[in-house]
Amino acid sequence: MGTTYGDWLKEQREAAELTQQQLADAAIMTRTHIAHIEAGRRVPSKEDARRLDNALNTGNVLSRFLPQEDVAAADYFEAVRLLEQQAVMIREFALSFVPGILQTEGYARAVLSAGFPPVSEEERDRRLVTRLGRAAILQEPVTPMVWALLDEALLRRPVGGEDVMAEQITHIVRLAEAGRIRAHVVPFGVGHHWLLEGMLTLMWFEDQPPVAYSEGLRMGKLHDSPSVVHELRSRYDLALGEAMPTKESLALLKATARDYGHHD
Repeated sequence: MGTTYGDWLKEQREAAELTQQQLADAAIMTRTHIAHIEAGRRVPSKEDARRLDNALNTGNVLSRFLPQEDVAAADYFEAVRLLEQQAVMIREFALSFVPGILQTEGYARAVLSAGFPPVSEEERDRRLVTRLGRAAILQEPVTPMVWALLDEALLRRPVGGEDVMAEQITHIVRLAEAGRIRAHVVPFGVGHHWLLEGMLTLMWFEDQPPVAYSEGLRMGKLHDSPSVVHELRSRYDLALGEAMPTKESLALLKATARDYGHHD
């Protein structure tokens, strides 16, 4: 395995004989944030890297060593999965597929089976276990708070067939009616909206700055920069303003599930 950004940071910190807390104080960051960067769970922003270079007197080494901005989504996904476990608030926007933490086994199996390039059945089942494990955070009664903003397009695409879709949409309805999540649908009638370019996840934490994760075809990006997170949150808020209210959204979800569930 090659050296990661976290490895570099830890080496430079230890060479300077600083604890994580001492580095955090010098760089005006939290110790938890430093720990997550060193462990590879966070990708630092440019601002973080500049402050770390200044605190460690490393010139611009840590700034130059930042990962590329656009990488394969899978390269960032493990960090995103770990952050989900720590979040106190998660807001999802989904354009093509139901968000991973809300997927049923049947739906997740259908999505993973259609991947390209194809994977072995063993690898698919391994990924399925990981994906379903993400939903464990919803077993907690309150935290994290989860908002699901769903484009109507994903409801109309019968991923896995009509029975799978009926089960998947009913699962979302049950979570919403139980008060575990908030669900809103952005209807086709809106036309163009602020998040039509791809999927977005926003996460908030008790002891570290919020992050955003955006994803498109073969690309994913974990955003730490406060200005970027603010922009993406604003886009989410604007799209949410175009969505149907909760009551109407649940009515549409139920009607769509019935349409899928009652077929010849």
